[in-house]
Amino acid sequence: MDDHKLPIKMLNDRLLVRIPDRDGERRTTAGILIPATAQLAKRLVWAEVVALGQNVRTAEVGDRVLFSPEDRYEVEVGGNDYIMLRERDIHAVAASRIEASTGLYL
Repeated sequence: MDDHKLPIKMLNDRLLVRIPDRDGERRTTAGILIPATAQLAKRLVWAEVVALGQNVRTAEVGDRVLFSPEDRYEVEVGGNDYIMLRERDIHAVAASRIEASTGLYL
């Protein structure tokens, strides 16, 4: 399914995002294996924006946004799972069009 033509219209300040499938074990950049059963407290999550409401100003379709998994609502559209967010629940936006000088490497 082409995500840019989802059969829904997002309203107001809502974003529809997709989290990459990463259930299971993870490996840190240092090579440490973290099992799927490990509890991660207060970890923020990156997701890709697939649809926007007309009042969203800080993100565009295709951007990656950082948010807390506790601030989300899950929804199924066309057999695919997505997450519904409000714009105010986003902590950061990563996109090639953004010229940031924070010194962080995302």
